[in-house]
This record gives sequence, structure tokens and C-alpha cells, in this order.
Amino acid sequence: MTGLSLAEQKDFLLSQDAEAIRSYNQTDHVKSRVAVEVQFGKYAFVAYDLFVKHLAFYTGRQIEVGIEILPTRAMQQQMSSGISYYEGELDNILRHGRASPPVPLVILGIEP
Repeated sequence: MTGLSLAEQKDFLLSQDAEAIRSYNQTDHVKSRVAVEVQFGKYAFVAYDLFVKHLAFYTGRQIEVGIEILPTRAMQQQMSSGISYYEGELDNILRHGRASPPVPLVILGIEP
């Protein structure tokens, strides 16, 4: 339903006797059909970015590629516990296989 306007989505849900709950996704930055997320949060937030945010913008034809910027392990060790890091998330994505998440992504690791 991402291709429908907000009013069209609401009408569709109401026609199905479903409750229309207003919600939205936003990303840190979008330009020229590229979405950029900078994530220094807990590991669950990276998974949400990759499998929900980037995917929603991609399937909604708002972006062609997503960029996720994460701290490297060296930087993460200087941060709070539970923070995701580049090497770990890259390994997670590679273990899922080529089609998951089904959106073109660039994962960048930054160090202090």
C-alpha cells in the first residue's frame, strides 16, 4: 500500500473494516533517491533500519539505494554496551544471503 496516498490507504483500510492508525517512517537524510541512516544505537535499531526503513522507502519507490553508517568494532568498544558495529552487521547480512534484505544497500563503518 506504499504506492497509495494517505487518504487512499485510509479509505482502503476502512473498507476492510480495519482500523486506520496514522504512522510513518522517516530517515535521517534522503537526496537523489538515496537514503542515509547514521546509527549509533542498540543492535535492534540497525535491524529496523535495514529490514523496515530502507525496505519501505525502496518498495515505495522513494529511493534506489540505502546507506547505513555504523561504528566499527574499534569505535564501538569505546561506547556503551549493546551498540551495533559494522563488522557484526555486515556478517549478519552476509549470512542471510543475497536477497535479504531485498534492497540495494551500502554499509559503511567509521572509526574515531
